[in-house]
This record gives sequence, C-alpha cells and structure tokens, in this order.
Amino acid sequence: MKRSNKIALISGGTNGIGKETALRLSLEGIYVTIIGQTAEKCSLVTEQIQKITGNQVEWIAADLSTLKGIETTARTFQNKRSNLHILINNAGAFFSQRIITEDGYEKTFALNHLNYFYLTHLLLNCIRESSPARIVNVSSMAHSGVKILDFDNLQGEKHFSGWDAYSRSKLCNLFFTYELSRRLSDKKITVNALHPGYVATGFASNNGPVYKLITTIGANLFAKKPERGAETSIHLAISPIVEGVSGNYFRKSIPVKSSSLSYDKMIALKLWQASLEMVSRKTTQEDLK
Repeated sequence: MKRSNKIALISGGTNGIGKETALRLSLEGIYVTIIGQTAEKCSLVTEQIQKITGNQVEWIAADLSTLKGIETTARTFQNKRSNLHILINNAGAFFSQRIITEDGYEKTFALNHLNYFYLTHLLLNCIRESSPARIVNVSSMAHSGVKILDFDNLQGEKHFSGWDAYSRSKLCNLFFTYELSRRLSDKKITVNALHPGYVATGFASNNGPVYKLITTIGANLFAKKPERGAETSIHLAISPIVEGVSGNYFRKSIPVKSSSLSYDKMIALKLWQASLEMVSRKTTQEDLK
C-alpha cells in the first residue's frame, strides 16, 4: 500500500478509461476523487477501488453537462481539499440526437467541451496552489474530421449530426488545451491532451438498442480493453518523462501532431471568448482570464 501527498480528480471515473485511471493512480498512493453521474455508481466503484488498493477514494455525483453540476462538483471538492495536483478531464459522450441542456446548450458541446473549460477554471486556484501540477484532457482523433469550425453552427444550430457534434467537441478540447497551456506557461502547470484509441467503454450505447448492438459488436471485435486505453492518461498524469511537458497531443503515450486546424491560435482565442461568455453569468470574468 503506497502513500503519496498528491491529490487527483478524475471526471467520468465510474466507467472505462476513467475508472481504470482512478484505480492505477490509487495504486500509486495518490488520493483520488472520482466524478460520476449517480451516487450509487460512484459509491460502488470507490468501494471496488479501495478494496483493491487499500487507499481511500472519494467521489462526487453530478451532471457535468450542466453549469450547476459543474459548480456543485467544484464546490464539493474545494470544501474537502485545498490542493489539486492532477486534474483529468475525461467525462464525455456521444449523442445521436440534438439534446438541449437546462442551460440552453447542445448536450455534446456542453458535456464534452464546456465541462472541461468551466470545471478547470473553477479549480484553477487549487491547481495553482499545488504546482507543479498537471491537467490532462481526453480528446480523440475524431477531431481531425473537422475541416472548419463554424461558430454559427457550433452547437448544431443550423444542422445537426451526432458524429459531427462529437468530432467538433473533441477539436474544442484541443483548442482549449493549447490555449490554456499558453496562458499557464509560467505557472509550473502542464496541460496536455490525448487520444485514447478505440476502447471498450460502452461508447454511444446510451443512444438506444441499435447503437448498443453496433457498439457491442464493434467493441468485441476491435476495441482495446480499458486498462490499455487508460495508459496514455496515466502516463500524462504521473510519468516523470513528461514532467514540464505542456501543450502537446499524445497517442500511445507519444506526442504526435493533431490536425493543422487545431493549432490556429485565432480560432482558439475566439472559442475561449465564446466559452467564457457562456459560463460568465455564473462566475466573474476575472476568474476566467
């Protein structure tokens, strides 16, 4: 049973890559908090991890597709912890239909991008107090399918495709990663993104029986096991090899080039400002600069 003074927070920590990442970090003696949708699932997973590792694991149940859920998560975490050495933004999903959240945002965009953006900012003070610290954003090679980021169709306002929305959100993860890395370059806080590969996590099975059947067959034939899919997340979270490395995109624990579009600083800044406006009604702009 290892012990560490490091603290980690992992969203989407009750299933697949997130769950495996939480387990591996706990085995390293890191104090882990997972975020999941339901208290029942969170409680079950933390008990499983604690039984294996012998280390304490905490949990927060919240809907990260809503601003209220993100705020609840940040507030709950900060009420218990003043430090955060490792933040892994892992929660995400694919939605075949256009769903609007209680805040008025398209759900894919809200969960897969705004969640990363807002939760990270709400926790930045804790992260700054803990530097050197690491922020890890789980993206996807699906981002490369986006050839233009249309701000008039950022949330599928003009036309909607579930896959396009997902790919767009994963590109947004990269814009956010690169822009945040630039802004924190003097803070001893690294920010990196990754593609985990095709992993058997039940991805897209939330969209009904047809999707569930297709994804189950695909996972059985082609997908990695979650323990392999989590390797790059774990590498970026704790490996000494990437200490001080920031603003990169990784695949199989190796830095690789993302799409040429993802490096456009003007688009990254425009997305930053647009995201800021979407969440600024719930916080002060000064906190998010």
